Parts: sequence; C-alpha cells; structure tokens
Amino acid sequence: MTQAPARHRTGRRRHDREIVSLAVPAFGSLVAEPLFLMADTAIVGHLGTAQLAGLGVASALLMTAVSVFVFLAYATTAAVARRVGAGDLQAAIRQGMDGIWLALLLGAAVVAVVIPTASGVVDLFGASDAAAPYATTYLRISALGIPAMLVVLAATGVLRGLQDTKTPLYVAIAGFVANGALNAGLVYGADLGIAGSAWGTVIAQWGMAVVYLVVVVRGARKHGASLRPDAAGIRASAQAGVPLLVRTLSLRAILMIATAVAARLGDADIAAHQIILSLWSLLAFALDAIAIAGQAIIGRYLGAGDAQGAREACRRMVEWGIAVGVVLGILVVIARPAFLPLFTSDSAVKDAALPALLIVALSQPISGIVFVLDGVLMGAGDGPYLAWAMLLTLAVFTPVALLVPVLGGGLTALWATMTLMMTVRMVTLWLRTRSGRWIVTGATR
Repeated sequence: MTQAPARHRTGRRRHDREIVSLAVPAFGSLVAEPLFLMADTAIVGHLGTAQLAGLGVASALLMTAVSVFVFLAYATTAAVARRVGAGDLQAAIRQGMDGIWLALLLGAAVVAVVIPTASGVVDLFGASDAAAPYATTYLRISALGIPAMLVVLAATGVLRGLQDTKTPLYVAIAGFVANGALNAGLVYGADLGIAGSAWGTVIAQWGMAVVYLVVVVRGARKHGASLRPDAAGIRASAQAGVPLLVRTLSLRAILMIATAVAARLGDADIAAHQIILSLWSLLAFALDAIAIAGQAIIGRYLGAGDAQGAREACRRMVEWGIAVGVVLGILVVIARPAFLPLFTSDSAVKDAALPALLIVALSQPISGIVFVLDGVLMGAGDGPYLAWAMLLTLAVFTPVALLVPVLGGGLTALWATMTLMMTVRMVTLWLRTRSGRWIVTGATR
C-alpha cells in the first residue's frame, strides 16, 4: 500500500532535480542576452542622444532579425535530445552539426541582405536625420556578427539536447564580460564612437561562437561524428524549423499589433505599454527556462521510448509552471508601486500602467502553463501543431485587439486582450497535450 506513493514521491523528486538542474542555468543564459544590449546602451548613451537613438533603431532591427531564427535552438534541442534518449550520441552530435551548418548558411544570407540595405531600412523605420548615420553604421558593422549569433543559437540547442545548460551559462557570462570590456576600450580608448561599440559586440559574439564550436567539435571527435556539411541533414533541419518559424513570426505579429494599438491610445498609454512589455518579457525569461528544460527532458524520454516518463515529466513541469507563475504574479502586485518610478515620473503614465500591471500579474499562472506546454510540444517535435495553434491565436487576437480603441478601451483593456491571447494558447496546447498525439517515441519523430 505504501510502495506506490513512495515511488510517486521518488519520481517527483527525480523530475524536480532534472528541472532545476536544467532550468536554473538556462535562466541565467537567457538573462545574459538582454544584458548585452544594456551594456551597449550604457556605453553609447554617454556619446550623445543621436548616437543612443541610432543604437535604439539598429538594435531593434538586429534583435528582430535574429529572434525569427530562434527555431535553430528549439528544433536542434528536440532532435538532439531524442538521439540522446535513444543512446546514439554520435547521431545526436551529427544532428547538431546539421543545425550549425544551417545557422552559418542562414547567417551568411542575412548579412548579404542587411549590409547593402542598411541605410534604406533605417530610413524606413523613421530614424531622425541626426540618428540615421549612427544607426546605419552600427547596423552594417553588427550585421557581421549575425552568423555568430545564429551559430550560438544552434550550438546552444545542441548542448541543451545533450542535457547541458551550464556550458551556455558560462559562455554567456564570459561573452557579457568581454562585450563590456571591448565596448569600453574601443568606444573610449580607441575613440571609435558607436562603431567601436558595434565592433566590440561583433568580436564578443564570434568569440562565443568559437567557444561553442570547440565544444561541439570535441564532442564530435570523441564520438566519431562527421563534421562535414550534409545536404540531406541540413535540409531536414530546415524543414523541422519551418513550423517553428511560423510560430515565432505569428507571436512577433501579435506583439507588433499590441504595440500599434497602444500607440493609437495616446502617448501616456504607449509609454506605459512599453514599460509593461519590458516587464512581461523579463517574466517570460523565468518561465521560458522551465520550457527549455521541458524541451530537453521530453525529447530524451521520447527518444528512449519512455512514453510514461514523458507524461509524468510533463505533468510535473506544468505544476512547476503554475507555481512559478503564481510567485511571479504576487511579486508583480507587491512591486508595482516601486517598479514604475524606475521608468517614469509622469503620473499619467503611472495611472495607465497600474491597473494593466494587475492584469499581467493575474495572468502569470496562465503564462506558466503556456510556456511549459510550448516547451513540451517542442521537445516532442510537434512543430506543425504549434504553428497552426499560433496562427489560430493570431486570428482570434487581431480583431479583438483592434476593437480596443474603437470601443474606447484603454491600456487595461488591451492587456486583458493579451491575457485572452495567452488563454487561447493555453487551451490549444492543453487540448493537444491531453490528446496524447504528441507522444511519438523513437530516435526520430
């Protein structure tokens, strides 16, 4: 009678250890990414307002260009983890090399497009006459680091699939320190201005990429995996990434629509929206760390043919997602009065943000479920369903969001619509998870 509960508790503790060991370092490496931009902003900000405005435009373009390729990490994690679960480390690393080669090809293509069109793109995004030259300079130089950034994404996916999230954390910390030192030295020491900031970031990014490549190459040699590009493997990696690209683009479209609607509500509302969106993104890092653990753990269980283990891990991670969401929601409620003065002294902006922040707080448990189930289905290689689910979410969200200003709703109504969006995502992901159709065991899906 007591053996079953004891086994259940043992299983929960095992899952908890796995989740924590993967999620905590993953959270650290995720937070390191925006710290790159913060370091650049702090250093360039002392050069002048025009330079800072130019950095703002260029960095927004660069982050958008790179974020659409995040599938390089997601798809690679799932594919490698399956091979690891099946006990074939050679094939796992070979799968990872295909993702890295795809990253290099995509990075080269993006560079070929961005460098000659940089000036026109900067003008298209409305940079002022004073800021445009700085934005163009930063964008053209920083574009040279895009292949490195994509290699980092793919190689991070390889290591996550191998159940290693500590190495990405160490590399991210080292990259952040190197980026700060290089920026300061080149901007002020070498007197290169905003170009020095761009070059410093490019050097740091390529340094990170080289470290990752050394780690992966060592693993390949150890397990006898080929390092040569394989057309069929690269094509398979690209095909696996397409649904996740559709998912990511749909999510980006939702965020852009929300910002456009907020802009129509007035200056105070758009200012408050940007503050809330920055907090929402920070909270997402904590929840995304659990999702990353989910990708690695679920892929490994399915690769090992352990469907029951995958179900139990999924259930436990959902419990983690809800718990972390509740804690984050409480923290947002408590911190609201102290948080807003850090960003604005305008009472109108504060008045618009306070009730909307309450909506964000209440929605965090929903977000916790969404992020975890998103990670579970990614780990299962269920990309096509994720793409269709996100397209459905976009179709539901868009008309409702566009009605907010028409019906006289304010920022609180807009963030209620964002909560509706997350609820739709939760329902679609829960239905898929409950159906069990995502559970496909074996080294490949």
